[in-house]
Amino acid sequence: MRLKELSIANDKSKGFFSNSIWGATIVLLIFLFFPQKTFSQEQKQDSIKRPKIGLVLSGGGAKGFAHIGVLKVLEEAGIKIDYIGGTSMGAVIGGLYASGYNASQIDSIFKKTNFDELINDYIPRSSKNFYGKKNDELYAITLPFSNFRIGIPEALSKGMYNYNLLSSLTRNVRHVRDFNKLPTPFLCIGTNIETGEEVLLNKGNLVQAMMASAAFPSLFTPVEIDGNLIVDGGVVNNYPIKEVRNLGADIIIGADVQDDLMNRKKLKNATRILVQITNLQSIEKMKSKVKDTDIYIKPDIRDFGVISFDKGEEIVRKGEEATFAVYEKIKSLVNEETFYKKPKLKISSDTLEIKKINVDKLDNYTKEYINGKLRFKPESTITYHDLKTGINNLNATENFSTISYCLQPNGNDDDLDLVLKENPTQTYLKLGLHYDGLYKSAILLNLTHKKTFLKNDVTSFDIILGDNFRYDFNYYIENGFNISFGFRSRLNQFNRNVTTSISQLQVSNPNVNLINVDFLDLTNQAYFQTIFVQKFLMGGGLEYKYLKIDSPTLSNNGNTIDKSNYFSVFGYLKYDSLDKKTFPRSGLYFSSDIQTYLASSDFNNNFKPFSMAKAEIAFAKTLFRRATIKIGTDAGFNIGSDSVPYFDYILGGYGYSKINNFNYFYGYDFLSIAGNSYIKTDITLDYEIIKKNHINFSANFANLGDDIFSTVDWISMPKYSGYAVGYGLETIIGPIEIKQSWSPEMSKSFTWFSIGFLF
Repeated sequence: MRLKELSIANDKSKGFFSNSIWGATIVLLIFLFFPQKTFSQEQKQDSIKRPKIGLVLSGGGAKGFAHIGVLKVLEEAGIKIDYIGGTSMGAVIGGLYASGYNASQIDSIFKKTNFDELINDYIPRSSKNFYGKKNDELYAITLPFSNFRIGIPEALSKGMYNYNLLSSLTRNVRHVRDFNKLPTPFLCIGTNIETGEEVLLNKGNLVQAMMASAAFPSLFTPVEIDGNLIVDGGVVNNYPIKEVRNLGADIIIGADVQDDLMNRKKLKNATRILVQITNLQSIEKMKSKVKDTDIYIKPDIRDFGVISFDKGEEIVRKGEEATFAVYEKIKSLVNEETFYKKPKLKISSDTLEIKKINVDKLDNYTKEYINGKLRFKPESTITYHDLKTGINNLNATENFSTISYCLQPNGNDDDLDLVLKENPTQTYLKLGLHYDGLYKSAILLNLTHKKTFLKNDVTSFDIILGDNFRYDFNYYIENGFNISFGFRSRLNQFNRNVTTSISQLQVSNPNVNLINVDFLDLTNQAYFQTIFVQKFLMGGGLEYKYLKIDSPTLSNNGNTIDKSNYFSVFGYLKYDSLDKKTFPRSGLYFSSDIQTYLASSDFNNNFKPFSMAKAEIAFAKTLFRRATIKIGTDAGFNIGSDSVPYFDYILGGYGYSKINNFNYFYGYDFLSIAGNSYIKTDITLDYEIIKKNHINFSANFANLGDDIFSTVDWISMPKYSGYAVGYGLETIIGPIEIKQSWSPEMSKSFTWFSIGFLF
């Protein structure tokens, strides 16, 4: 109604209404039809019927980083996104944006994420039990093995690293089960791997939906939702424009980061071939979808791949550039009154009050077992870090092929709903490679079987083939915080020049300091152990050892130094929080052992019972971004009668698997100095020059000899010293290291190579 018409109507109605009433009516009508600047920003936009804007984000793996650049420019232009739909990486970024984060926050999140750990489903070393820490760091390849057939893993990763990360990031909306009720309505797309049908994910657990949409085949395991086994939505619908329009969008802004079809020259690896297969149908579908997109954004990311996560910043810039190319079209959607600035999300508390822990009944594991691995119980106050640690502990057992969880509201608290699927694979074939200067070249074949006799047992058998045949058999029953039991049988042998002090017999040349020996050690142990104060491993047991040492260097006695059986008891206390076994960045290691040799078949007729005790402590700390220092001290001595020289503390060399009382010492050849007591300190400075490439400098000092602790000589200036400079490379088969070592006391230096995990 116009103002002139209002005036005429007022003149005709003087007999019925007072001027004051009409004045109030006119003011009210003006307020209704001409909104004032005192209204809120949302009221302004609604009053002029601002068009609803939907954002569509395609999948593309690491190329999806470009979406962050797109969002940055849209925010700069003042665009308010009303609906978001995404697939794969578009689902992850879209889901975070829909949950309240702005573009800068998402950019910061991705910069801090370690994508190597994400893809490899990194399990922190601290989540493994002591048995796992020792045995899982030997093998380069692990494959399922059943009915004498080698299988192929379902995928490279179960995605638990990603699940834990997204769970923490979306804590503000953890109770939302209808994605239309998120701060920005959201949907994503998955593919039913059994039927090939498209699955619309707009309800349920947000984290699980994002994970399912981004479950790239062979890289991440499929995700089960409502009975559907779901993989990457890009297989059927990589650009859900129709679905976003159905939410109510008037204008569609679309960001397309999927690959164009590649020619045979570029199809050089399995990842590219899988992407090509996925794109065969979606490329054709995109032609019509592009026409239906009001503002189409296509970043130029041809030079990047779906796993180019290390190029994130460059890809983000490509997204910005592509969006600025259509900036005028974008700005036409906004005026001064509808300009929108998305605020930073204020992240809710990290603390959770867990009321209940709900787990479906399992065939082989009790609730007590699950709670023991989680390290918290119902009615507990925890943080998201505690939750992540507990889930990692469960994942580290390898007893579950699928782990997912969500937090359900229970008054002011949360219930933790755990979904666990027991791993049907119980047997694994594992492989490893190694070379060092003591045992020489070796190939490791391992067969590991779970639940051989009991629910919680593990049977592991290593056969080591190469220059020196060896084996290592382990049977272990894990009972968590209760007493666990195990049996181990191990054969080690090598041929090497070693210190003459290993023999009490006459050497043909008294000027020779080293003798060549054929060394064979067969050790069998039965032991028990338990977790002490939730951190230390404490245990003990019985040992039978057969030791055979021959040497052609000897002038008499048939070349045999020893051929005896030994019986002993032992005890130990260990602590290990190092983040990595090799090239650690942080953590503490402590070990103490005592062993009493009670009886022997006594080949040389000179055995008397004796004991030996040793301890080691080391810590690692990051000095700055890529520089790490590791400092360690260890010592050992005999107790009682004179010890057998074959069990003396023997130092020298680097890179071999330690047995008995053998230990590394820079500057001296393998096993070249010995005594029944010693104290040693070592320090290593390591710098990661580029990713997984290390240069380091090491120094060690020791006092070693017979009964050095009977006087104060052990605290005098070190009798032995040595230094080493080295280069190390972290690879799939383990660390590859080369060290140049020297000592002021020696006339020659030594070069050592160590390749692969130690075994």
